[in-house]
Amino acid sequence: MKAFLILEDGHVFVGKSIGSTKEIISEIVFNTSMTGYLEVLTDPSYAGQAVCMTYPLIGNYGICYEDMEADKPWQSGFIVRELTKVPSNFRSQDTIGKFLIDNEITGIEGIDTRALTKILREKGTMNGMITTDENYDLNQVIARLKEYVIGDVVMQVTCKEAMHYPGEGFKVAVVDLGAKKNIIKSLIKRGCDVTVYPADTDAETILASNPDGIMLTNGPGDPKECKKTIEEIKKMFATNVPIFAICLGHQLLALANGGDTEKMKYGHRGANHPVKDLKTGKVYISTQNHGYMVKEDSINRNIAEVNFINVNDKTVEGVHYLGKNVQTVQFHPEACAGPLDTDYLFDEFMNMMEVSK
Repeated sequence: MKAFLILEDGHVFVGKSIGSTKEIISEIVFNTSMTGYLEVLTDPSYAGQAVCMTYPLIGNYGICYEDMEADKPWQSGFIVRELTKVPSNFRSQDTIGKFLIDNEITGIEGIDTRALTKILREKGTMNGMITTDENYDLNQVIARLKEYVIGDVVMQVTCKEAMHYPGEGFKVAVVDLGAKKNIIKSLIKRGCDVTVYPADTDAETILASNPDGIMLTNGPGDPKECKKTIEEIKKMFATNVPIFAICLGHQLLALANGGDTEKMKYGHRGANHPVKDLKTGKVYISTQNHGYMVKEDSINRNIAEVNFINVNDKTVEGVHYLGKNVQTVQFHPEACAGPLDTDYLFDEFMNMMEVSK
C-alpha cells in the first residue's frame, strides 16, 4: 500500500506503508544511529515525534524485547529507507515490521531518507503527516501541520505511581520525566535502593524519604512546559542532597536556577555525538536525543560552570553547580545500545553521595 509523508513546507515523499495505516501528524526528526533502533522506538523522549533513521537498512537483527527502554513505543511514526523482512540474530524474537503493527506505529519505507534529512538540516525540524490517503488536499494538510504542537507530554510518559526497586546501597529518588529503563538499571547495577516517582510529585514527598541522592531523568517536549516540576526542583536544589540530572533533567535544573533554554534548529539525535570534558580535555562519544538546549550565556557563573561542551557546535553538554554535589549532562551516560564512554558518570554520582554522608 502506498504511503505519503507530507512536510509543512509542502514537500511530499511517496513510499510504502509499514506498521499501522492510521494517519498521524507529528514533529519529524532524524536519528543518525546505525544500531539501537528498538531503543529509539521505545525511548519516551520521542513522544509526539516521528523519527527518520538515516542508516539505510533498519531491522536486520530483529526485535529483542529485553532491550526496550520503556514498556511500549512512544513515538508517533517511523521513517526508513528499507525495512529488513528476514532478521538474522540469535536473540531475535520478532521482526520490526510485526513490532510496528502490534504497537500501532505508523510508518513509511522506500523514501529518500537522505533527502529528507537534508531538508530538516537546512530548514530545521518541522511537522509532518504520514497518511495512506491518496486523495489528500495539500493545502488543508499544511494548514493542519502548522497548527500542531507537541505540548506537555511529560505527564503522558511518566509513571502513574511510585515504584520501588530494593537494594543494599545508596537510596536514590528518581524523578521520572520519561525515564529510559537503562537509567534505572545503571543505578540498580551499582546496588542502589531506587524509588521512581511520577514527574508531578511534590519535593516534600521525595525529601521525606531521606534519599542519599536524586536523579532527574530524560524526557520529551519543551522544558518550559514543565512549570510545576521546575518549582519542585528548586526546592530539591535548595537542600544538600546530591543531584544528577540527564537530558530534560539537565534543562529543568538550569531553568530552576534562572537559566534559559531554546529550541535547536534540528537537535542532536544519534549515538555518535562527541562531547568534551573541559577539565580534562578528553573527548567522549555519546548518545544524544534532544531538540532543546541550555543557552550558555544564561548560566549564572556565580553558581554554576559549564564542564562539558559539544565538539561539533560548542553547545552546552554539562553543568556543575559550584559548592554543591550537583552535576547535569545533556547527553545520555546510560546509553543503550551504546556507546558506553560516559557510563563512569554514574560512578561519580556514587562518589557524590558518599562524600555527602
